[in-house]
Amino acid sequence: MDNTKEYLFEFKGYNFERSLVKMHIVQSADDFEIRDDDVFIVTYPKSGTVWTQQILSLIYFEGHRNRTEDIKTIDRAPFFEYNNHNLDFTKIPSPRIFSSHLPYYLVPKGLKNKKAKILYIYRNPKDVLVSFFHYSNWVAILKNSETFENYIKMFLDGQVVGSRWFDHIKGWYEHRHDFNILFMSYEDMKKDLRSAVLKICRFLEKELSEEVVDTVVKQASFQNMKTNPQANYNDIVKQEMGVRNNEGNFLRKGTIGDWKHHFTVEQNERFDQIFQREMKDFPLKFVWDINEE
Repeated sequence: MDNTKEYLFEFKGYNFERSLVKMHIVQSADDFEIRDDDVFIVTYPKSGTVWTQQILSLIYFEGHRNRTEDIKTIDRAPFFEYNNHNLDFTKIPSPRIFSSHLPYYLVPKGLKNKKAKILYIYRNPKDVLVSFFHYSNWVAILKNSETFENYIKMFLDGQVVGSRWFDHIKGWYEHRHDFNILFMSYEDMKKDLRSAVLKICRFLEKELSEEVVDTVVKQASFQNMKTNPQANYNDIVKQEMGVRNNEGNFLRKGTIGDWKHHFTVEQNERFDQIFQREMKDFPLKFVWDINEE
């Protein structure tokens, strides 16, 4: 029996996580007042959202860098459509940082005045799929797919939170001229975090000293985030969403190319065929292996 609808809520062709989404926010998004210095982190799920939340929190807030303020990244850069802690967005002092998995056509219209900035982080979809597979099997509010083969089908059919990966990235890219947007790849950030941080700072028009950049890079490393409860979501997932077992971690591996340990040759060939068909002539570059240039 297919119980997907227990977990997903579909609105205007896009799947939300049913128990978390705040539909009053989504439905009134067009009326949401965007400030000129707002920043939106936009991703398809499992593409480096929480990592980017940590990077931006470190760039913007000294109290986050020196740990003098005990504010978790989920409250520093709250999810717009999920607003997990029911924050009053209008009362957040500028500059506000929001996170979102929304497709281009559901975000606030005010983003189209091109003053507020959007940072779109994308990741190779095989690693996204693997990360999502493990996460869905761990977190109680997501549908457990049981087998990897089942999950591949769910992912390719868009029967997951975020709907089809292909539609999400292509939609945002094709409408990039409507927004003030920077596309960055998870893999480039992974391979040279310092360069990525500097590129993000340039886009955000934030000037940081060399010393502060060093601090941002150090505290945004995978190992540091894994042990930092402000940044790693473990408590939030366990206490607020519920887990199926205590063996998982929100930050699992954070690597490039983990898909090779999961896909069979046949599954990989099938995925590649679909990828080639869907992403033909798509200009953004994808890195599938840690050793790729």
